[in-house]
Amino acid sequence: MQVAICSVLVGLPLALVVASALARCRFPGKALVDALIHLPLVVPPVVTGYLLLLVLGRRGLLGAWLYEQFDIVFAFRWTGAVIAALVMSFPLMVRPIRLSIENVDRRLEDAARTLGASPARVYLSVTLPLAVPGIVVAAILGFARSLGEFGATITFVGNIPGETRTLSSAIYTFMQTPEGDTSALNLTIVSLGISLLALLVSEYCTRRAQAVAHGI
Repeated sequence: MQVAICSVLVGLPLALVVASALARCRFPGKALVDALIHLPLVVPPVVTGYLLLLVLGRRGLLGAWLYEQFDIVFAFRWTGAVIAALVMSFPLMVRPIRLSIENVDRRLEDAARTLGASPARVYLSVTLPLAVPGIVVAAILGFARSLGEFGATITFVGNIPGETRTLSSAIYTFMQTPEGDTSALNLTIVSLGISLLALLVSEYCTRRAQAVAHGI
């Protein structure tokens, strides 16, 4: 829960910025940026975890500098688990926000500009409120994906009890131990319950946001 919640809190603002740029801006290499963002969805999670280890590991390209200059270590730390979950869930947060912004009626934005609103005010008072359903869906999908992340996490931060062991890695551990079936089943039920609750909350929040956006 700690990893999943932190992943959403860190990732959602970034996803909002990236999705807004992809939906409303034109710039060179836009297709490449879009492809790189969605790359974790198509490559094996272990590959993503290994790349994170090469970049952010204690001897990695960026990790070595962070360790030497600031004594910051992500590999085999719970903060590294947050990063792994964030990377894997980020595409699922960006896409619904982008689609939601793209579906905002441009005539409403044009009307606000005609009335003298600045681009920032148009975005904050028109675009963003109308994109709330997509933002809610992005938060729920990001949380659910982070909660179930396994491959990249175990590759980058391992399975250290009390530090980097997540729900998925705990289930895997119990499956590998004698007489661990009961514990694995209990955690599976917990996982299913949390996921189902997340979907129900997502549906409710989306309907409420759509009702508010349409003035109901």
